[in-house]
Amino acid sequence: MLTDIDYKIAADLDYAWLNFELDLPLKPGDDGSPNPFYVDRPGNPLARLERELLRPYHQPPKRFFSGHRGCGKSTELYRLAANPRVRAKYWTVHFSIKELADINDLDFKDVLLIIGAQLYQQYTQAGKRLPEQMLRELDGWRGRIEEQVAVRSADSSEREIAGKLNAFFLELSLKSKLEPVTRREIRQVFERNITGLIQTIDAIATAIYAQEGRPPLVLIDDLDKPDLEVAKKIFHERREIILQPKCAIVYTVSSPLFYSPEFEAIKDRAIFLPNVKLHEQANADGRNEEGYRTLRMFVRKRMERRLIADDALDLAAAMSGGVFRELARIMRIAIDQALAAGRESIILPDVEHAAAELRSGYWRILTAEQRALLRQVRADNVMATPDKLAPLLQMLAVLEYSNGEPWCDIHPTLHAMLDELQDNGHAHTNG
Repeated sequence: MLTDIDYKIAADLDYAWLNFELDLPLKPGDDGSPNPFYVDRPGNPLARLERELLRPYHQPPKRFFSGHRGCGKSTELYRLAANPRVRAKYWTVHFSIKELADINDLDFKDVLLIIGAQLYQQYTQAGKRLPEQMLRELDGWRGRIEEQVAVRSADSSEREIAGKLNAFFLELSLKSKLEPVTRREIRQVFERNITGLIQTIDAIATAIYAQEGRPPLVLIDDLDKPDLEVAKKIFHERREIILQPKCAIVYTVSSPLFYSPEFEAIKDRAIFLPNVKLHEQANADGRNEEGYRTLRMFVRKRMERRLIADDALDLAAAMSGGVFRELARIMRIAIDQALAAGRESIILPDVEHAAAELRSGYWRILTAEQRALLRQVRADNVMATPDKLAPLLQMLAVLEYSNGEPWCDIHPTLHAMLDELQDNGHAHTNG
């Protein structure tokens, strides 16, 4: 049963605006039923990740899951966590790192601590109990950490060991997120004994496996939010350490890392979620009908058909570039434009206005060199210089697709800007 949001098709534009919330990961029902708003992606690109997790293994799998901003990674992780076959094989632990840490100041030790804390907390909050000997060992570890860090679990003398541990992990996570000084102290403690932290994670994971008959699978969302330099430090410089815990882990990863030399270190474990194709490579005038059907369904599941003209919907799909969040942005702007004009449905000029608004945002920030790169990308659809394209990919000025091999094109709203500059015979420069 779905509880957080009433996922129903909108009968008016005001309610439709609500249904196109930009940051709305689509959670399955409590019983694993599909979310009413969910749209199957062409080719089921998540199938590879599912297959790799479900195969037999000698060492628990670690995978790095990425995709561009707004492509639906969070929604796909929710689906993965609810997948019956995945749940039959693993005891799943799913969380967002941004809710538990300061993503603007993130360190590999923070990530490992949160993995251990979430394994313990989610298991015990599900009404489970770890073996008494395991709890006593964890309590001894807690005591040693408390001696070195200004953290004390409340009322610890009156709590059972399990309660003390839960309070300890909660307090440690909260202080690490909100108090920079304590965060540094915690990191220093674990820097001196990172092996002890990993052994603690392994002990909890092993105990869960022994009791449930299923190893834990940790799904970490929003770990793609930190900037490229932070991602390099976690996934490149400390790669060997974050691969050590004895549980299956899916790390979300910043897409710019995929276009940096450091990607070489994780490419054998990496899975990228591409955008929905609207045309094939080097065939901008063609139409990928499956892609258009997917995007039209994205809209139809959220609002009644009569609320948008067919040509307006087609243009909205085209201008989104096959990025779900971009389509949601376009729909929200178009809805607002229609309502301001006193209309009860969206027409073509409303979507044209939305596309122009998105384009104006790029106009203000693109440099002359970047516009030259965009012209080259538009001409050949080839990712010839990934390092130079990385900032454009991050801001969605360039969008990646796949035909088995990656290729790219410019954001569709930018065609008009590049054409206008070319027709005027000059390049706009930032002031």
